[in-house]
Amino acid sequence: MLDIKFVRENPDAIDVAMANRQTTWDRERFFALDEERRSVITEVEELQATRNAESKKIGVLMREGKRDEAEAAKEAVREVNEKIEGLAARRSELEGELADFMAHLPNLPYEATPVGKDETENPERRRWGTPRDFAAEGFEPKPHWDLGTDLGILDFERGSKLSGGRFTVLAGAGAMLDRALENFFLNTHISRGFKEFIPPVVVNREIMFGTGQLPKFEDDAYHVGDDQFLIPTAEVVLTNLHAGEVLDAADLPLRYTAGTPCFREEAGSAGRDTRGIIRQHQFTKVEMVKFAKPEESDAELESMTAEAEYILQQLGLPYRVISLCTGDLGFSARQTYDIEVWLPSYNSYKEISSCSNCGDFQARRANIKYRDPENFKGTRFVHTLNGSGLPTGRTMAAIMENYQNPDGTITVPEVLRPYMGGMEKISID
Repeated sequence: MLDIKFVRENPDAIDVAMANRQTTWDRERFFALDEERRSVITEVEELQATRNAESKKIGVLMREGKRDEAEAAKEAVREVNEKIEGLAARRSELEGELADFMAHLPNLPYEATPVGKDETENPERRRWGTPRDFAAEGFEPKPHWDLGTDLGILDFERGSKLSGGRFTVLAGAGAMLDRALENFFLNTHISRGFKEFIPPVVVNREIMFGTGQLPKFEDDAYHVGDDQFLIPTAEVVLTNLHAGEVLDAADLPLRYTAGTPCFREEAGSAGRDTRGIIRQHQFTKVEMVKFAKPEESDAELESMTAEAEYILQQLGLPYRVISLCTGDLGFSARQTYDIEVWLPSYNSYKEISSCSNCGDFQARRANIKYRDPENFKGTRFVHTLNGSGLPTGRTMAAIMENYQNPDGTITVPEVLRPYMGGMEKISID
């Protein structure tokens, strides 16, 4: 979350930031809560001073034999204690309201984030690869949902029968391709300096809060039991591995990766990408997470984005990189690059990776700090970063569509063949 002191001292900057994010904040309510809380604290401190003074009098009066005056002082102390208890209760209420208020404020856009109203104003940074010209090859490409059904590797009907809409059964070479992609992603990241984890996929409420999924996006989360959730991404667990901890500067940056099943209700995406495996309730994704010193986080964002790009280059999939503008920025991010892969079925680029620098926003929520005694006393909040590297489902869809052949088969990219027992083509099983 945001630094409350910064918000208090820079309300005009918050006004601008929220306007650029195409949202608002209740400035008057913030100051009303904050000022009453601070007033209550001051009053309690004054009452405590009065109580201490009266308490000292009691002993003196008793020694002097002035019992009546001592009893009066005791009564005064009791009255002060009652007032303090009442104010303590009010302070607790105010702090709860203020904490909830702050928990709903999104991160402040970074100076490098372009200002814009929505996704239509996201500037393109670069492109790699050239989309395949199917017309020149003399055939009409099929969308991956038709290819997968014809080949028997995607079963939408049985997925729906088992679990409802937006669930899919992967069969035969489809299951093998999904598994091959996850292993390829992980092995690539590990070979390039990332440490792999296999974390739980069920987490407590405070863990979801730490990365900003709660309270704002609770409707998009799958609840499990009383107060636990299925993770929407491994970002949640990897970031919170160090919740409540103090890291050593000498160990930074830390670079983590994990491949996990991910679960999303997709409550706000009705009608979007309903065909195929682009937007599913359950999917597998390999995630990258970094912990960095503030002065190094910009460079770490660039290298994280390059890491996701490297995966797509190895697969030979055309893509472009865009910068998310302020109006399209995620809740916890201060700067984000989206990588969009070319999908013939859309005749356009579709998001496949999102790499974000969250600054100290998540670190404040999860209380993740670092110490650097050579440069400063005490501790400071780290910067956290996260990025997709990559989701297997969307990558599979891109491979199926971009590597399809006129006879309905799919050529397996060379880098994946060792993971698929040497298979060169996916044909009808």
